[in-house]
Amino acid sequence: MKKTGFLYDDRYLKHITFAGHPESHHRLAAVIEELRGNGLMERLHVLQAQPAAQKWIEAVHNIHYIVRFEEACLMGLPDFEHQDNSICRETYDIALLAVGGVLQAIDAMMEGRVDNAFCAIRPPGHHAEYAKAMGFCYFNNVAVGARYLQKHWGIEKVGIIDFDVHHGNGTQQIFENDNSVFYYSIHEHPSFAFPGTGREFEVGIAEGEGYTLNTPILPGRGDMDYRKKLTTDMVPAFKKFQPDVVLLSAGFDGHCSDLMSGVNLTFEGYRFINETILNLVNRYCGGRVISVLEGGYNLEVLPGLVSDHIKMLLDI
Repeated sequence: MKKTGFLYDDRYLKHITFAGHPESHHRLAAVIEELRGNGLMERLHVLQAQPAAQKWIEAVHNIHYIVRFEEACLMGLPDFEHQDNSICRETYDIALLAVGGVLQAIDAMMEGRVDNAFCAIRPPGHHAEYAKAMGFCYFNNVAVGARYLQKHWGIEKVGIIDFDVHHGNGTQQIFENDNSVFYYSIHEHPSFAFPGTGREFEVGIAEGEGYTLNTPILPGRGDMDYRKKLTTDMVPAFKKFQPDVVLLSAGFDGHCSDLMSGVNLTFEGYRFINETILNLVNRYCGGRVISVLEGGYNLEVLPGLVSDHIKMLLDI
């Protein structure tokens, strides 16, 4: 059994979105209740979150954007740059804490205190671009984590696997001209026209050409398509790239009961996704993986999907 870290902080619940917003604090509350109720929490190494230093945010985000975001929260505005991006006065600080949680999990893994980790954080991050908030995301947690691994820990090659049902446009944009970070995303397209990116021909630019790989899945499709495409697209790509560490943008909004998507993944489909990814992690980077929560909005199924994911992190 692996030593799996679990990064969570009650302060993540203080990011309050407007009533009825899909990305609510109830998501994490439901996950925590499940993990405590099924005894899984007792098997995990609980990690503490600390706010990220601004220099790490600046490693992937424009300083003027960072200042605009902070000011919007201080002014008590209801949203930032788009009505989907609901904020409160505490949102900026909680977003720093979300990034910091990922960095603390990375430290714990790199120092050998845990073998891998799951970060139960919010707000999510993979839609946040260099200078633009999108899709409930303000700071790109996984992107900052990748740069932190490289600049602080000297890791050369970072692999990012994004299985949120929506394309991680922000992560792709940040690393599109970088050949030291391989970004792979499997997602629905078109997906309620959001974010509208993630086509097969988007493969990176300049030095980063060939280091972005997208697998669009048509609405209405499910487990079988994911099985086929992960096997034919992701597996050979990571065999060729052979990352030193893998970061996961772990989205659970592709489940057939989640109204935020139109694909039909089941619990068994998610288990195949987990198994395939973790086999790659074991084979190419000694099991070093940090998984970061992105989407997943059905409160009836999200806790079980996260629980299954964590069980597989424990057992790889």
